[in-house]
Amino acid sequence: MSIKRIDTGVLTANQRELPEHPDFMWGNPEPKKSYDVVIIGGGGHGLATAYYLAKNHGITNVAVVEKGWLAGGNMARNTTIIRSNYLWDESAAIYEHSLKLWEGLEEELDCTLFFSQRGVLNLAHTLGDVRESIRRVEANRLNGIDSEWLDPQQVKEACPIINISDDIRYPVMGATYQPRGGIAKHDWVAWGYAKRAAELGVDLIQNCEVTGFLFDGNRVTGVQTTRGTIAAGKVAMCAAGHTSVLAELAGIRVPIQSHPLQALVSELHEQVHPNVVMSNHVHVYVSQAHKGELVMGAGVDSYNGYGQRGSFHVIENQMSAAVELFPIFARAHLLRTWGGIVDVTLDASPIVSKTEVDQLYINCGWGTGGFKGAPAAGLTYAHTIAEDEPHPLNAPFSLERFVTGQLIDEHGAAAVAH
Repeated sequence: MSIKRIDTGVLTANQRELPEHPDFMWGNPEPKKSYDVVIIGGGGHGLATAYYLAKNHGITNVAVVEKGWLAGGNMARNTTIIRSNYLWDESAAIYEHSLKLWEGLEEELDCTLFFSQRGVLNLAHTLGDVRESIRRVEANRLNGIDSEWLDPQQVKEACPIINISDDIRYPVMGATYQPRGGIAKHDWVAWGYAKRAAELGVDLIQNCEVTGFLFDGNRVTGVQTTRGTIAAGKVAMCAAGHTSVLAELAGIRVPIQSHPLQALVSELHEQVHPNVVMSNHVHVYVSQAHKGELVMGAGVDSYNGYGQRGSFHVIENQMSAAVELFPIFARAHLLRTWGGIVDVTLDASPIVSKTEVDQLYINCGWGTGGFKGAPAAGLTYAHTIAEDEPHPLNAPFSLERFVTGQLIDEHGAAAVAH
């Protein structure tokens, strides 16, 4: 069996053709002197938060300030994977709520998101993988999350192009399977939230970097930016990858580290890969986008850094394993690679929380879960900002847990961290 490469822009009959660009654009308004809420970061979480503040809480005097362009940071450099099969109750609850929001999001935003529930497979390669995976399946079921254990032959039936022979470095001993999992087109998600937020009265201000905070005692009163000073009743930090740097400007230390996260896409191909396949053991994932490009990537690089690139040996090793699992892709041509910057907490779970500074809030530490968690993150963060109290779903993800020791340790508990 061989993979057939097709010319860029030529789609097979079973593929939907993407428009060149959505039918809306935004201006770049001058900031007003004062807002009820300033959200720092114009990515998926920041735009979702602005939308839910306006829609659910009637707070429309909101500015989303972005140092570059909307959704030009990690939102443009993610895995596109959506799933909720996490082990711990707290993680399962917020990601399952997010998945349920995903299932109705195209209708709610009246925007095509290319949301495809094609199923997500997490491969097991060792006896330890098998035991952990079956444990997670049972934990998922107890939380009402669709999850199945597949033996190697069932894995082959679900994904016919995968290699399940015994004579490879990472033999497939089975896999967990979440049928409701899948992918969506990340930039369209950001545009959908941005369009609806703007229609509700939110200002989306690009090329506006925050350089400092204004205070009155222990209360935040605004931000200093490259486009002037903006007064604010509340300020919400939502800048993935650089949260620790931003928080330091406010005099806050957060227990996170920033790491590069690498991925790549191939040229366009005929549709041959029916679902999403991930491997915890080798930290690699493989899916195929709607146009036909293969989307592949690795876990986070082990070193800290802010560069939107990564070590070549990391992605090289992951692709070597991917080609062994999918021999059909051996001659696929690389189109481009990229790196995002992800915040990782001590327990590999997010922070969505109030801070020690009055009326200053923080959303960070999602690691590689930020895209799949965007709807629930935006909804719960908007609630926390509007009510000055956490939503039940994000209450466990407070900063205080690093003092009390009530950690939510998803390090290796939830399969590959995408």
